[in-house]
Amino acid sequence: MTSAYAIEAKNLYKVFGKNPQAVIDGLKAGKSRDELAGTAAVIDASFTVAPGEIFVVMGLSGSGKSTLIRMLNGLHDATSGSITVNGDPVTDISPTALRALRRDRISMVFQHFALLPHRTVAANVAYSLELKGVAKAERLAKAEEVLSLVGLAGWGDKLPSELSGGMQQRVGIARALAADSDILLMDEAFSALDPLIRREMQEQLLELQQKLQKTIVFITHDLNEAMFLGDRIAVMRDGRIVQIGTPEDILTDPANDYVEQFVQDVDRARVLTASNVMERPRPVVAESAGPRTALRQMRDAYMSAVYVTGRDRTLLGVVSDRDAVKLIRKGETSLRSVLKPVPQSVREDEVLMNLFVPAVESLLPLAVTDAEGRLVGVIPRITLLAALGPGPNATEEITLPPQPVSQAVIDEVLAEAGDAVAGAANDNEGVR
Repeated sequence: MTSAYAIEAKNLYKVFGKNPQAVIDGLKAGKSRDELAGTAAVIDASFTVAPGEIFVVMGLSGSGKSTLIRMLNGLHDATSGSITVNGDPVTDISPTALRALRRDRISMVFQHFALLPHRTVAANVAYSLELKGVAKAERLAKAEEVLSLVGLAGWGDKLPSELSGGMQQRVGIARALAADSDILLMDEAFSALDPLIRREMQEQLLELQQKLQKTIVFITHDLNEAMFLGDRIAVMRDGRIVQIGTPEDILTDPANDYVEQFVQDVDRARVLTASNVMERPRPVVAESAGPRTALRQMRDAYMSAVYVTGRDRTLLGVVSDRDAVKLIRKGETSLRSVLKPVPQSVREDEVLMNLFVPAVESLLPLAVTDAEGRLVGVIPRITLLAALGPGPNATEEITLPPQPVSQAVIDEVLAEAGDAVAGAANDNEGVR
C-alpha cells in the first residue's frame, strides 16, 4: 500500500490509567481532561508529514508532544485512532511487524544520547546494522562513512565518555543515519546541549537534510528552535494540537491567544523572509516608458528614483529624477542611456536579519526579486522596522514622512515647465 504521506495520523488518543475508553467518551462529550479519572496525554491529534519534510511538534512540558512521538514508532500504543507509515499501519500490528518497523523504517534520536558506554563510537553507530545481521567489516565501514558525514571522522575507536555532549549527540544522529531509515524521530534531541553547541547541531541537521532528504519529526519546547528547523510546526497544548502551519503562519497568523503569547518573544528576524513583508513594487516603470512617465511615477511615490523592468518584469536598473529631467531637456524619449545598475536587491527567500545593510544602503525601497531576477516587491525601511516591532498586540503605528524629491530637482522641473508654457504662448501669438 502506498501513500502520498510518509506519516499520517488520524484522531489519535493516548490515555493512561483505568478505563481509557470512558475518558475518551468524556472528552468527546466536551469534558476537560481535568474532570476525568485517567490521564489523557494526547487528544484527537491528526496530522500528515510529507516525505523529506522536517515536521516539528512544539509545546511546553505536559503538552503531550513526547507521548505523541513515541506513538509513531509504537513505543506507546494508541488508545484510539490510527497511524500509517507510507500507507502501512503502525497501530494494531504484531510485535514482529513492529520490531521490523523500528529496525528498517523508523530510527529515533533521544535527548540523552542513549549510547552504549562499553562500546566504541563506531560500534555504537553500527549497532542497528548488527541487529540486521550485517557483516562486521561492512557495518564498521558504514559507521565510519556516517561518522565522517556528521563531522566525527577519526573518532570511531573512542568510547562515548571521551566525547563532549555535542559530539555524543552527533554519534546518536550517526547511529540513526547508519540504519538508513527513511524516517527519523528526534525527541528533544538538542535540549541537553549548551546554547552554542545546540545552535551548531541545528545548523548541521539542516546541512544533513539538504544532502539526505530524510523525513524528520522533531520534538522541542524551544520556539526559536522550532522556527529555525521546521518546514511546518504543530503547536500542542494540554494534549491537543492547536495549530499546524509554516513558521511564518504560526508567527504572523496565530490561531488563538495561547499561540500568540507563545510566539511573542520569537526572533522574527530569523524567521520572516523578504516575501513576508514586501509590498507592491513601486515606483517602477517599464523599459519602454519615457522620462516623463518616470518622473510622474517618482512624483506619485514621493521618491527621487524609479526602478525599470523589462517586459517579463526582470529588474534592469534604476533611473534618477535628475537624469530623467536631463532627458526631457534633450528631447529624448528613451530611458536606456541613463539606466544605472540597481545598487541593492535581495531574493524573496532572504531572512530579515540579512536585509538591514542593503535597506540602509538603498536610496529606494529595497528591491525584492525571485529566482529569475524578476521584481516581485519592494521593502521600505519603515516596513522592515515595523515587521520586527512589538507584535500583533501593538496599538501604536510607527510612521515616517515619505522621502521627497529634492528641491533642486523640483526647481529644474518647474523651470522646464515654465519654458514649455512660454513656448506655447509664443506659438499662440504667431497664430493670431
